Amino acid sequence: MRRGLPDDGGALKVVAGSASVGLARELAKTTGADFVDVAYEKHAGGFPDGERYVRVMDALEGESVSVVASTHPDPMIVELLLLLDAVRDLRPRRVTLVIPYFGYGRQDRRFESGEAVSAKALARHLSEGVDEVLTMGLHSPDILKFFEVPAREVSGMPAVGRFLKTREIDLVLAPDRGAVRHAKEVASASGKPWDALEKTRIDSYTVRFEPKRLDVRGRRVAIIDDVISTGGTVALAAKELQAQGAKHVLVATLHGLFVGNAWDKLAVCDEVASSDTVPSRATKFSVAPELAAGIKAARP
Repeated sequence: MRRGLPDDGGALKVVAGSASVGLARELAKTTGADFVDVAYEKHAGGFPDGERYVRVMDALEGESVSVVASTHPDPMIVELLLLLDAVRDLRPRRVTLVIPYFGYGRQDRRFESGEAVSAKALARHLSEGVDEVLTMGLHSPDILKFFEVPAREVSGMPAVGRFLKTREIDLVLAPDRGAVRHAKEVASASGKPWDALEKTRIDSYTVRFEPKRLDVRGRRVAIIDDVISTGGTVALAAKELQAQGAKHVLVATLHGLFVGNAWDKLAVCDEVASSDTVPSRATKFSVAPELAAGIKAARP
């Protein structure tokens, strides 16, 4: 049996939600930990009504356990609650909850009376029975305060920068002010210059860019954002770059949700790449090294 992160004298075991198995396996490999199998179906094909099922297939008593699971899409939230309960019943010594993508993080405040603050509600429930939380690419760092246990955000942008080193890129671009901090970090990690567009959001589905000349003619540009949901913002940015003479437009994101007709919009891009926080056909790089470093730093 491999002994992962032995500095505290115990083995690390990694348990995964069904949507995070690939990332969890990479995390176990990176840390030298034991990957614990989980059954996600009681019977082949699952329950007819779609209810979730989990069974942890190894002993965890006295061990340090990292539970790796994103809260997207919605069924994964129920599955994670069941998984955490199953893990706790096996009496581990310590439980670290690793949330690669924290779904429901976009509503972190109340805008109208009677609204649920979804980020707060979810964080509170996921805090039960865990010792610490690690997550990545939050909508706002203020969300960390909603957890009732120590919680930290691990940056995934070095992984984006590492990926860009495998591509011929001349410029890193932020599609709006909100993505500037991400573009700066990726540019630093990849050794490339950066620039930014200025966006005005009309509504949840419509944006427009302020006129701005960019030095992109004949160049290969990477658009960086933390999340791609509908794809509207980055697709519009790609069109703007092409109109200004960009030779090649790559879009790279940490969390690729690609909802609705996102792929139709993104057809304008020459390449689309995302990490394994939310697996998709665009997944081309892993954030396992960043999460492994975060787990090691958090260990007592």
